[in-house]
Amino acid sequence: MDELSLKIVTPEKIVFEDHVSSVTAMTQSGEITILPQHIPLVTQLRAGELRCQKNGEEILLAASTGFLEVRPGNQVIILADTVERVEELELEKIEAAKAEAQKLLEEAQGADDVAFANALAGMERETARYKVAMKHRHHKNPAVPLPPKTP
Repeated sequence: MDELSLKIVTPEKIVFEDHVSSVTAMTQSGEITILPQHIPLVTQLRAGELRCQKNGEEILLAASTGFLEVRPGNQVIILADTVERVEELELEKIEAAKAEAQKLLEEAQGADDVAFANALAGMERETARYKVAMKHRHHKNPAVPLPPKTP
């Protein structure tokens, strides 16, 4: 059976390196799933969930912006500013960071385009982390209701 050789790298470290059967990520064009024998591709990542399938198990990660490259020979390289395994996500800290990102976004609305873009990117990153943490929490304890969707 064909597998993908997946390597996920941030500026600080190699977050994940293993063989998987599929990789799903959020790109600027929408969600994409990479399977073995995928054509070569380079695309920009959006902040969001990264899902990998390995031996029928799902591995969840939260990623910020970056790039995804599919190379010949079933190699997938993800270069991202930040990537966290779902087990590393702490909901209380994420909620505080999300509130701070919202405050910065509101303050940046009257500022220059660069400040607004940076604040928006921070908000998107924290929202992605929150969604991944809540999804993991819900899978671990289905009795915990999902929060209402935010616009």
